[in-house]
Amino acid sequence: MPEPLPIDAVLPDLLAALTRHGQAVLQAPPGAGKTTRVPLALLDAGTPGRIVMLEPRRLAARAAAERMAQTLNEPVGQTVGYRMRGESRVSPQTRIEVLTEGILTRMIQDAPDLPGVSALIFDEFHERSLAADLGLALSLESRAALRPDLRLLVMSATLDAQPVADLMGAPVVTAEGRAYPVDLRWLPRPLGDTRIETATASAIREALAETDGDVLAFLPGEGEIRRTESLLANLDDVAVRPLYSALPASAQRLALEPAETRKVVLATSIAETSLTIPGIRAVVDAGRARRSRFDSASGMSALVTERVTRAEATQRAGRAGRVAPGTAWRLWTRGEEGGLQPFPPPEILAADLAPLALDLALWGSDDLPFLTPPPVGALNEARRLLTDLGALRDGRITPHGKEMAALAVHPRLAHMLLRAGKPAAPLAAILSEGERPPPGSADLSALLEGKLRPESRDRLRRETSRLARLAPDRPTMDPGAMAALAYPDRIALRRPGDAPRFLLSGGRGAIATPGDPLGAQRLLVVTDLDGAGEEARIRAALPVSDADLRSVLADRIVTVEEAAWSPRESRVQARRQERLGALVLSDRPWENAPPEAIARAMLDGARTLGLRPSDAAERFRSRVALARFAGGDLPDLSDVALMETLEDWLLPWLDGVRTETDWRRFDLLPPLRSMLTRAQQQEIDRLVPGHFTTPLGRSIPITYASDGPEIEVRLQEMLGVTAHPLAAGKPIRVTLLSPGHKPIAVVSDLPGFWRSSYPEVRKEMRGRYPRHPWPESPWEAEPTLRAKPRGT
Repeated sequence: MPEPLPIDAVLPDLLAALTRHGQAVLQAPPGAGKTTRVPLALLDAGTPGRIVMLEPRRLAARAAAERMAQTLNEPVGQTVGYRMRGESRVSPQTRIEVLTEGILTRMIQDAPDLPGVSALIFDEFHERSLAADLGLALSLESRAALRPDLRLLVMSATLDAQPVADLMGAPVVTAEGRAYPVDLRWLPRPLGDTRIETATASAIREALAETDGDVLAFLPGEGEIRRTESLLANLDDVAVRPLYSALPASAQRLALEPAETRKVVLATSIAETSLTIPGIRAVVDAGRARRSRFDSASGMSALVTERVTRAEATQRAGRAGRVAPGTAWRLWTRGEEGGLQPFPPPEILAADLAPLALDLALWGSDDLPFLTPPPVGALNEARRLLTDLGALRDGRITPHGKEMAALAVHPRLAHMLLRAGKPAAPLAAILSEGERPPPGSADLSALLEGKLRPESRDRLRRETSRLARLAPDRPTMDPGAMAALAYPDRIALRRPGDAPRFLLSGGRGAIATPGDPLGAQRLLVVTDLDGAGEEARIRAALPVSDADLRSVLADRIVTVEEAAWSPRESRVQARRQERLGALVLSDRPWENAPPEAIARAMLDGARTLGLRPSDAAERFRSRVALARFAGGDLPDLSDVALMETLEDWLLPWLDGVRTETDWRRFDLLPPLRSMLTRAQQQEIDRLVPGHFTTPLGRSIPITYASDGPEIEVRLQEMLGVTAHPLAAGKPIRVTLLSPGHKPIAVVSDLPGFWRSSYPEVRKEMRGRYPRHPWPESPWEAEPTLRAKPRGT
């Protein structure tokens, strides 16, 4: 008989709830036994057909199936089996199938009525993976429309059960745990600059010294695990076992099985739930979890290391109290505990939603009963990507999109496989499994050449084989060209300069690690970035040639002929460019650019340089302004109005103007005058004359200043004038000039000047300019510009 477990006490209530309602939510703490006992109980209760249980990770799926098969004294693959991408242990006799979560989505999409399946169990639903949320939503839809007899059970350790129970319309069954007390220990002070691996190794040594049994340490990822393992290399009579998802199954089993000596398991969050690791009496929690965060604006995901939530910390500490009282070391202070979030966010709020958007399009409806609806903005961005890849048209799935969905990889990689065919399978497997290049370079070519970690080889081989079977036959192409099909928005063009900086076709910046040979390449396809800051660090990429890029992305490369004002060169530059998104692949002069294109670009130059009216143009604007003030129906020629309407009045006059020098020489008067009709110009001449005609018949321009009209004229030319001249109804301020064109006097009352100030002026000027007339009675003299002959 199997060992009694806490879940056994509520199994009758759970089976009764499923019989009455067809659905239930089971809330049971870690160690209660729900993962291995509930499916077997359903089988023993006579459930017909297959019982399918979903697990969030491969390791948990494999371990659960093996444990249940062991309970039945059978090998895996008979009554109990498992299926995951690239690996399957099932047979016609299999009644309980343990699946990784993504498999269920494909099953329902292929056959919405799930023939042969009687019960679906969602284990560890509190992890709220995107695949689990979608799987539950599709299952509820299928049950409501096609399979009212389908039993649905959601199981979780830390989930707030009521919301999901309300969504399902199901009762909640709660099991008590069998946890032993766990002594929690916090740091006396924050870690500060201490590396997390150093602090973890120190705490493990302390746990080994103060407790019996094995130690389980939680670290954020493989890198931290390997560095901590090296710090513990000199431990005597202690086996150090890493445990993370990329390890082969044999290495994972080694971490789960009892050892001949004491054991330290260095694990990621995969050890929080689902797995039972016998003999653990102490837990060291580094307090960090690594999560994927998707930035819909940039279209890139980034792995970020965050603090654990309170729920995760509780799960981790509980591992120390499964078999006996235990101790948990938390590598943060007790004061920091209050700043922890209660639960991790559902993946649907922070994930790349392109796979979800494709599944929804394949299903044919967005109106699914999600526990947490997908964010509208992120979903729309995902649909834009799918449209760009040809999977959607007008929001509906295309035949190409249906083929992409059948491959069960990210839509980017599915598109690549369908276009590049079987030769792309190794690259698709590497990218799908998240493999990183060896240290020293971000170049994925090394992986394609077989420089793989030993623990990854079998897994990648299986996935490559699976994808090659599904992909069509195509001629071989360069790996960079293949990657460009998947990541057209992440083509990277090197910026000028010594630093290995790149501009991505999607518009964002990226930078290679100094010393990486990839940094010298002109073009890359970036498959992975760290996503941080203005320039994301390139973590994985492939070089690509211009020719290959033009071959596979020819439909995305556009030729742009453009004339534009260059502020740096202070001139219009006409260029013909080939562009891929934000990238300029080639740039050369645009010969014989149309004059109108040059003129339109010069408008921007005018906006930059500002209006520079000549004296004549400025006088004309002043006259128009005065005439408008006097009630004339005339256009506004102020700077603001003219700048707002440049295209209307200036464009036809810019032929041949393309530099700042040209603009300086350009006379604004003709285009300004052209803005007025003939009748308007006559009205201005009447209201605000532009010239004063001297007694000799010469036309002198009138300047209209803020305080009135002004002219400059030689004194001798105004002789005989007995009435002061007027313009626009105002006296003209007259600057009288000497024969040498120097100002003598400024007068607004010429008759008064003749009688009052002129005698003094005459006395002074006669000696200076003796050959010019300086009559005693200027109001009676004849105007003249002539001088006396020399010697007279």
